[in-house]
Amino acid sequence: MNMEAFVLGTGGMMPLPGRHLTSVLLRREGELFLFDCGEGTQVSLRALNLRWKKITAIFISHTHADHVTGLPGMLMLSSQVDREEPLYVIGPPRIREYVEMSRRVLEMYINFEIIVQEIEDPRTAGEVFSGAGFTVRSFPLYHTRNCVGYSLTEEDRPGVFHPEKAVELGVPRGPMWSQLQQGNNVSLDGGAVVEPSQVMGERRRGRKFSYVTDSHRHRNIEREVSGSDLLICEGMFEKSLQETAREKGHMTAYDAGKLARQAGGVKRMGLIHYSPRYTKRDLKILEDEAREEFAASFLTRDRQIIEIPYEE
Repeated sequence: MNMEAFVLGTGGMMPLPGRHLTSVLLRREGELFLFDCGEGTQVSLRALNLRWKKITAIFISHTHADHVTGLPGMLMLSSQVDREEPLYVIGPPRIREYVEMSRRVLEMYINFEIIVQEIEDPRTAGEVFSGAGFTVRSFPLYHTRNCVGYSLTEEDRPGVFHPEKAVELGVPRGPMWSQLQQGNNVSLDGGAVVEPSQVMGERRRGRKFSYVTDSHRHRNIEREVSGSDLLICEGMFEKSLQETAREKGHMTAYDAGKLARQAGGVKRMGLIHYSPRYTKRDLKILEDEAREEFAASFLTRDRQIIEIPYEE
């Protein structure tokens, strides 16, 4: 089952040529989930040939303009294709007001159901969405207004099936093998019962994707992103601007690296949400500072595709 993250925009505050505002799309077995929707999101979707019709839910971190200005266009764009399934828009308080006012003022033609779910208490972590084999959890961030991060975690997978063990136990090839792989006991003709544990390896962990932007570093965030196969985390400023970052409710790249290291079990951390003060060449400063704390840090770039494989 494939899982990929598509970085649609990496910029903070204002779009730049070649750098749209922050947005990340996660694709899991053909189903799409959008995290934030900055200006330029549609452009990157088009460039990557992604089917916005397949977007199941849009998760908004907070209602600052650089995270939601692409949302009205996305809603109108979705009306240009046949869509029967509802589109979920999930975020902290005021996201419903923003969606409803945009629809009214722009007199949007919407031919599908939009279900807006506000996170009642953004200061408390909890499950906000689920589907077949996964859950999405929100958790509080520490910004200048209500802001949340998200993690999508898959359920554990069954262990590896060992056909040679099934043969040794006299289980005939066919439906019984499938039953065992699905976790069910099977009864043989002689009356013996074979349990899945006799022919299956240990259960294997699913994957975890986490998204954090616009926040101070905090131990509560570390707990939530622990064990992430891919953490996308803001690194808006360099270390010398720590005071500026603190005043504006942001992390430096060094902070992001420290968060990833102290969280434990994070495999890779991609920096995002760069200040417009950094040119493409300057961004290397942020990457170097993040790697001082977490070696598996890297710069994300607009329209980058990141594979999220299973553990071997």
